[in-house]
Amino acid sequence: MADGRAENIGSAWTVESGGVTLYVRLTPKGGRDALEGIEALADGRSVLKARVRAAPENGRANEALIALIASALRVPKGAVAIRAGATSRVKTVFVAGAPALYLDALAKLAPTDG
Repeated sequence: MADGRAENIGSAWTVESGGVTLYVRLTPKGGRDALEGIEALADGRSVLKARVRAAPENGRANEALIALIASALRVPKGAVAIRAGATSRVKTVFVAGAPALYLDALAKLAPTDG
């Protein structure tokens, strides 16, 4: 958008001033740590599918998700924060930094089928 506040890219993430907001559906105790593309939820929203080995106890799954996203986008873990949905499977995650650095990586990690 012209004001630089929020620009919807694909709908599984939004570019904001100062970073990118990701919409993630997390599967804890998923057998491996991985980002697995884009999925449409029943309500029509698009989310980035993620799974982690960690159990959803004492914040371990959230910590694993932060580490997974930080590793995939090559940013420090401190640049990644869960903004909403800490106790839900669907989470809003903010990654601070220059959005242009993340868009190519996100497109490669989460290709859409069209």
